[in-house]
Amino acid sequence: MLNFADFMGRIVLFSLLIVFLASSCSSKMTKIMRSKDFEYKYKMAEEYYGVKKYPEAQKLYEDVFPYLKGSTRYEDMYFKYAYSYYYNKDYLNAENLFKSFVENFPASIKAEECEYMRAYCYFKQSPKVELDQTNTNKTMGLMQAYISSHPTSPRLKDAAELIDICREKLELKDFKSAELYYNLGYFKAAAIAFGNVSDNFPDSKKSDEYKLLMIKSYFKYAEMSYEEKQKERFEKVLAECSEFGDRFSDSKYLEEVNKYKTQTLNILKPGKK
Repeated sequence: MLNFADFMGRIVLFSLLIVFLASSCSSKMTKIMRSKDFEYKYKMAEEYYGVKKYPEAQKLYEDVFPYLKGSTRYEDMYFKYAYSYYYNKDYLNAENLFKSFVENFPASIKAEECEYMRAYCYFKQSPKVELDQTNTNKTMGLMQAYISSHPTSPRLKDAAELIDICREKLELKDFKSAELYYNLGYFKAAAIAFGNVSDNFPDSKKSDEYKLLMIKSYFKYAEMSYEEKQKERFEKVLAECSEFGDRFSDSKYLEEVNKYKTQTLNILKPGKK
């Protein structure tokens, strides 16, 4: 059994070994970068890329760009250079490079893949639901363009699935905004927002639920209104209940909607208001 001193001694040795290896790798990379032999640099870039040392490969590819430009190897190098950013999770620069690849090599057999990867880089940059969804919208637009341009691509299923994921995220963001209005007691704003979610995502499995929440919001808005405004606002509730019945005749929420309809009709009976 190791005593504490031996244990600590091994940790120190292991730490020194790590430092030595890191220093050795850094020293090797420095020597390669200082070399004037571009063929050697290109060879080492390919080696680093092959063993997934993408930061090193990226630096070397950058250095040999002028040397290889116009050669038969330039296209392949550019392709790997773009991927080196992607594998380093630098999706912003990767997106730009995949785009540039398509622009520089439109006839390449790799151009289609780069179109897809450009869109996918936007997907990788898509943030949490609560944040700005510009990249989510970009993903959807580019994936849809990809599907239209390459109807026989083996990536069509993946592209369609990513569009669905993005749409669900946008739907959830809009729902959360509407829900926030409701929880804060801004019932008119909540009603409009829930209605927009229902209208903007008509194929959603929750479209009828959003419509119900809109009705609930309008009902609460009418309840809290001044007496002279209530008749008009309760009539809005009735109109929305009728539209719900027409649009979602087999919804599991129909019974609840009918309760709001009955309540509203009772409130609007002559002599009640």
